[in-house]
Amino acid sequence: MIKFVPEPHLLESPRGRDWPRLPAPAAPGSGGTPGNAADVVIVGAGPAGLAVASALWHHGVRDVVVLDRTGRPCGRFFGRIDRLGQRVLRSPYEHHPGVEGFRDCELLDFARLHWSRLTRTERREVRMAQAGHRSVVPVDVFEAYCDHLVTSHHVAEKTWQASVREVLPTSDAVTVRANRFTVTAQHAVLCLGEERRPAPDAWWGGGRPPAGVSYWDEPVPAGARRQIVVGAGLTAAHLITGALEAGRQVHWVVRETAERYQCADVNSSFFRPEGRARFDGVDRAGRLELMRRHRRASVMFEFRPLLQQAEADGRLVVHRGEAVKEIGDGVVCRLESGRLVEADTAVLALGTTPASGAGLLPPDLVGERDGWPDLDERTLGYTLAPRVSVVGAAAGLMLGPAARNIDGHRVTTARVAAAIAHSLRHERVPVVTGA
Repeated sequence: MIKFVPEPHLLESPRGRDWPRLPAPAAPGSGGTPGNAADVVIVGAGPAGLAVASALWHHGVRDVVVLDRTGRPCGRFFGRIDRLGQRVLRSPYEHHPGVEGFRDCELLDFARLHWSRLTRTERREVRMAQAGHRSVVPVDVFEAYCDHLVTSHHVAEKTWQASVREVLPTSDAVTVRANRFTVTAQHAVLCLGEERRPAPDAWWGGGRPPAGVSYWDEPVPAGARRQIVVGAGLTAAHLITGALEAGRQVHWVVRETAERYQCADVNSSFFRPEGRARFDGVDRAGRLELMRRHRRASVMFEFRPLLQQAEADGRLVVHRGEAVKEIGDGVVCRLESGRLVEADTAVLALGTTPASGAGLLPPDLVGERDGWPDLDERTLGYTLAPRVSVVGAAAGLMLGPAARNIDGHRVTTARVAAAIAHSLRHERVPVVTGA
């Protein structure tokens, strides 16, 4: 029997290296506006939106407008990563934004092209990937690769900073209303990602958290000596290691009776065609049960020795099988067992929820049930609004738990881009733009 021994140093890739870049055309900038008509509008420029824009480019669909709250492709994604001090991705080299079915420069190709810039550990991980084994991808390499995709597929010049207010489909067009302009298109693709899960109102009576309590994507007050982290996933692990490195004592509140360590955040079988076929072969109730069982919080194996050593040293106190009952002023956390945990700060990493399109589309068109939108399994368009499609976590009930991951984006993107390209070639209708 071979025992897997994780190596914590895999988490320590450099960040902020200088990578060669392709000459880039001028981006539109945040102050301008796109034209009022396009073939496709993509809402969201994270890894999913980048994958869709790249795929449409390969299909010859170039009249595309990408709308994003930051105005920078993948800007919010990397901003969140840097907030956590994250140096490597959980997704291996074969999982990356890109286009299935086309001979494009893939993430592993990109890393090999820049071999001289990789550390010895990173080079070994590339060799592991080439041999078909699990590998760890540096955030730095992944960001440089995303920049390469943005430039080579002309995504930056199609990306505009905007807060989308409404997506209003009709039988022959989709009108997307943003804060500064309106674009009417043949199709729209929602790449909205996931939003943080809020704490229950009962913890402090609702509203903004008490002083000293924050969510994982917010700044942590400086000068804290003791910190509480609530949550069982990879985000919590990054928060804990960052606090330990800052010299804080950490109390970790984990609802389960034991931490869950695994390579991917969902069972790896769901990344393969046979795993997706298994998901396809069950009814809605069965799919909901599979999502409940397999879309659960977990931590990369590489963190285990670090966290175990910190617990042995007394720098980390783990409250297993405990749930928060309330958090009061002065950052006093009362657990369901009645135990009190006091600290200077508390950071909440309670997971995320898929953005279904509710709040943008009319509710009756979203058709949301059990937190999932009503989608066509073949095209991933909304059943009642077929000109609006979804790529990302919200497609989970169609694709399975892998929909939220970068590899799942590739699968959903292939379906969505092919369906849109076919429609534009064979069913094109004139777009009527109005005031």
